[in-house]
Amino acid sequence: MGGFFGVASKEDCVFDLFFGTDYHSHLGTRRAGLAVYGEDGFKKSIHKIENAPFRTKFEKEANSMKGNMGIGCISDYEAQPILVRSHHGSFAITTVGKINNADDIIEDILKDKTHFFEMSNGEINATELVAAIIDQKENFIEGIQYAQDIIEGSMSMLILTPKGIYCARDKFGRTPVVLGKKDGSRCAAFESFSYLNLGYVADRELGPGEIVVMSPDGVKTLVAPGTDMKICTFLWIYYGYPSASYEGVSVEQMRYKCGQALAKRDNVKPDIVAGVPDSGTAHAIGYANASGVPFSRPFIKYTPTWPRSFMPTIQSKRDMIAKMKLIPVEPLIKDRSLLLIDDSIVRGTQLRETTEFLYESGAKEVHIRPACPPLIFGCKYLNFSRTNSEMELITRKVIKDLEGENVSDEVLKEYADPDSEKYEKMVDKICEELKFTSLRFHRLDDMIESVGIDPCKLCTYCWSGKE
Repeated sequence: MGGFFGVASKEDCVFDLFFGTDYHSHLGTRRAGLAVYGEDGFKKSIHKIENAPFRTKFEKEANSMKGNMGIGCISDYEAQPILVRSHHGSFAITTVGKINNADDIIEDILKDKTHFFEMSNGEINATELVAAIIDQKENFIEGIQYAQDIIEGSMSMLILTPKGIYCARDKFGRTPVVLGKKDGSRCAAFESFSYLNLGYVADRELGPGEIVVMSPDGVKTLVAPGTDMKICTFLWIYYGYPSASYEGVSVEQMRYKCGQALAKRDNVKPDIVAGVPDSGTAHAIGYANASGVPFSRPFIKYTPTWPRSFMPTIQSKRDMIAKMKLIPVEPLIKDRSLLLIDDSIVRGTQLRETTEFLYESGAKEVHIRPACPPLIFGCKYLNFSRTNSEMELITRKVIKDLEGENVSDEVLKEYADPDSEKYEKMVDKICEELKFTSLRFHRLDDMIESVGIDPCKLCTYCWSGKE
């Protein structure tokens, strides 16, 4: 995943840019960057943030960079922002999204025209590719629209130029771009809360495919928003920070509603309800409020030296560190029946280990209630780093055991139907393999109702398999 922040100000923008970018640290773990434009032209800096937080890595830049306009990003993948010289002039660009057809674009459109630098994993820097696509057209507006049209996946971006910052939301609005304002300054961000403590107030959210240019004097719409939206529902369930809002819907409140809906369909009577820190906590509060079962914290996340952003990309290390972060509170566990809510079950390894240490600490029962439906289809639209392959999903492993190899999409969609026999068998087998006392997933219809906006505007592909 990733997030970005941009500022256009009549004064120096670096203070706002530094802290506004830092407020996106929950969205990425590997790299971060800042680019500014001022009297001395463009300045750019990129650092790895795998072993240290953003603020520590960019403390020098916060005191040395100068400029009245800038963009910053946190990224799980490519190094960015990148600085480009082209027939448009010099510009810096940062992106959030995913390009599924990168090889085809390079072969069919950019062959013999552009050379790309490979990243350490052998892939092309996606932001560099977007810049090259934009450079094929006569101006930024045409270039951005061209990129949005030919990219399979999604792509939102900020482009820093001497005349202003171009802000573009991806064609179907899968990720947010929000605008804020205060006297003499404008900002654009992924997360709506990121500018509040910097003195900005909310201006508006860009619509799907909308392109604007932002300067210290205001924001001008260059391309009007489209009507078709497919914003990622998983933003509310997991990726979004609790204080964020998307399309006017609070993440924290949506999670309360998820927990309430889970409670209304449940029939177990646990002693306590708990959430897996941090994203399961609000869902658990909603469940507790609706059920009357006390909310408790039978384990605590050790945050002083294990911040959320420190998670290696190697799965075995991720699992080990996830386990090390959680410290059991044995008096709240021993001889208790616990109902535990996590945001989702992906591979199942971390939740299985969490359940095991609860049993080791004396738990009598551990009932698991994920706050979203079973994840059956890999995301085609955003760079969610939690799985490298659909077959890593616990659901797909179980379906393979039940059905054999080469399961059709139609059969998979039967497993996604909470009222089907196949769904029930899948859930029972997951429960057995992960050694839960019981397992009940959030239903897709209840989750959509928890969001509360037009279902046609939500992307639920990873759960339903429907475009």
